Amino acid sequence: MTHSPLPHRRFATRVATLLLAAAAAGGAQATTVVYVSDADSQEISILQLDKAKGTLEPLDTVKVGGSVMPLAVSPDRHFLYASLRSQPYRVVTFAIDPADGRLKRLGESSLADSMADIDTDRSGRWLFSASYGGAKISVNEIGKDGVVGAVRQVVDTAPNAHAIHANASNRFVLATSLGGDNVSIWRFDAQTGKLTANDPAQLSAPAKSGSRHFIWDQAQRFVYLLGELDASLGVYAWDAQRGALSELQRTTTLPAGFGGKPWAADLHLRPDGRFLYASERSSSTITTFRVDAATGLLQPLGQTPTEKTPRGFAIDSTGAFLIAAGQDSNAVSLHAIDAASGAIGAPRHVAVGKNPNWVEIVDLP
Repeated sequence: MTHSPLPHRRFATRVATLLLAAAAAGGAQATTVVYVSDADSQEISILQLDKAKGTLEPLDTVKVGGSVMPLAVSPDRHFLYASLRSQPYRVVTFAIDPADGRLKRLGESSLADSMADIDTDRSGRWLFSASYGGAKISVNEIGKDGVVGAVRQVVDTAPNAHAIHANASNRFVLATSLGGDNVSIWRFDAQTGKLTANDPAQLSAPAKSGSRHFIWDQAQRFVYLLGELDASLGVYAWDAQRGALSELQRTTTLPAGFGGKPWAADLHLRPDGRFLYASERSSSTITTFRVDAATGLLQPLGQTPTEKTPRGFAIDSTGAFLIAAGQDSNAVSLHAIDAASGAIGAPRHVAVGKNPNWVEIVDLP
């Protein structure tokens, strides 16, 4: 088949249209910013992630006025919440500038204790907190202006509460207890912000495993639980009707031949759910696992060196980059993720403040 050439005017018009579309598409690309808690320098480092170039560049630094550690982002990505683990214990609300990701301090509110983790419910109306030293979880209200308000509920837990999150339906909240080796299960009323014990009320993990961080898969079929004290990784089936967990698998995040003291820290799934990553602080590595889509079970693929003492890390929304914070290196590492194999590349180091420990990656709305 032959094609006659387009007339010059038609061709020029089409080229111009394509160029305008490309420019519009380029202009519409969301800016991605990275927030890093720097506990000892009492500040939040703000960096910009250029996904096209694969670069991470410092943008700004915000003084917080306390030992800032856990962060949380509102569901609409308009607000950043920062918990201070130095007295007086409080949470600071920042507005996120939609143009460039810089932060504007809006206010602060008291917390029930020093909090190891904070997170919003799915509606963004409530802030959950878990206190390691206080052995408690709590709920603060969040105003219509996005600013965290007063404490509404405090519940005692087993020793060393560590992480707290609501499931996708917002009907259940799970909270870990490192000292109690368990996960407590709560029913949540999103209208009143009240937590009540579920039946079953908890999952018991193996003794001295040290239940630390956990995540649901995107389909809400499985929960992955990291043990800090033995660096174990448990896979659990999640019953979304009853709010119950049942163990399917236990594996480890430790490198082969590891002889030190385990000290696992954080875990995240790639957004497509095909790979899971977990950090271990004693070896300063991140372990990659392949996830079986049908069963949720994990296949370990090996370890990658990262920043020294990687307490916290995050994965961007495209699954192309992982950013890890090194508590003892005062830097973060940018790792590229291979989409086919899940392998993470060699680290590219970027200096931040002192004792970086938490990472949030936000595509500006």
